[in-house]
Order: sequence, then structure tokens, then C-alpha cells
Amino acid sequence: MKILETNRLLLRHLEMGDLDNLAALYRDPDIRRYFPEGTLTYEETKEELEWFLHGHPEHPELGLWATIYKETGQFIGRCGLLPWTLDGQFEVEVAYLLDKAFWHQGLATEAAQAIANYARTTLGQTRLVCLITPGNTASIKVAERIGMKFEREGVDEIGPYLLYALEQP
Repeated sequence: MKILETNRLLLRHLEMGDLDNLAALYRDPDIRRYFPEGTLTYEETKEELEWFLHGHPEHPELGLWATIYKETGQFIGRCGLLPWTLDGQFEVEVAYLLDKAFWHQGLATEAAQAIANYARTTLGQTRLVCLITPGNTASIKVAERIGMKFEREGVDEIGPYLLYALEQP
């Protein structure tokens, strides 16, 4: 089911048919470089995919969504909105991960901007965040391009992160 569309991208709910493509991305060490858990096995990817098939189980309006390059119909990543509790506060993260063949084309920013707009206009979110592993300058640039500002450093059970936030009443 389609969630949103940009000039070059279509974001829709993940489907089991996306598993092979998602697993290829998740086992690539360059793509997963800044994920504390590193690469994932096929089985771990399948578990994540099943978790997000109908949105996030506790917040079905949120989740990770298949990101399709409209020109070719190709699955190129997964982007979306993730719920977190940080220091006792509920937060919604703008998340993005794309196939490295599509890096440096402005697609992550295009996806992130559309997701942020969707979160505000459709879901009524007034605050959005990005949790970024220190050193991930590409993700920092995407967050800044969509208007996020560095808020603080933090550490959780997964590891250290930089918190970027965008608040719009």
C-alpha cells in the first residue's frame, strides 16, 4: 500500500517479496557501517521485515517503508518513521537507508523531507528527530538539509548517538 510519493520515489508498506532486496542491503558492510548492530543475516532481515509488514506493531501509522525508485520500479531502500522512548520522552525518528548505488543523488534528502512533511501534515507530529551514530556525516547532512538542528549527544542500550531535532508547533 502506497504511503507517499515524491518526484523520484514511491514509499509503500514493505512486502515479503522485498526480502531478498532488503537482505542484500542489510548484509552490505558499507550500507550498515553506522548501524551499531552491523550487518544482518537473511533470517534477521526477515524478522525485521515481518515486524514492519503492517507498520510498527505498537504504532501502525509509523514504520519502515519500501523505497522504490519510480523511474525503474527498483527497490532501493527502506525509509520511514520509528517510535523511540529517549530519557522517558516519546520521540518519532525520520529514518532512511538507501542502496549505495543511489547515494549522492539527493534521494535520502528527498525521502526524509517527504517523510517529515507527511509526519507533520498527515500524522500531526510537531517534533521529529534523527538518531545518528557519531561520524555519520552523510546522515547529519540529510538531517540538517530538512531543517533539523543538533540537540545533544546521548547513549542508550544500543550505543552512542547524536540527536538532531526539528520542532514545528
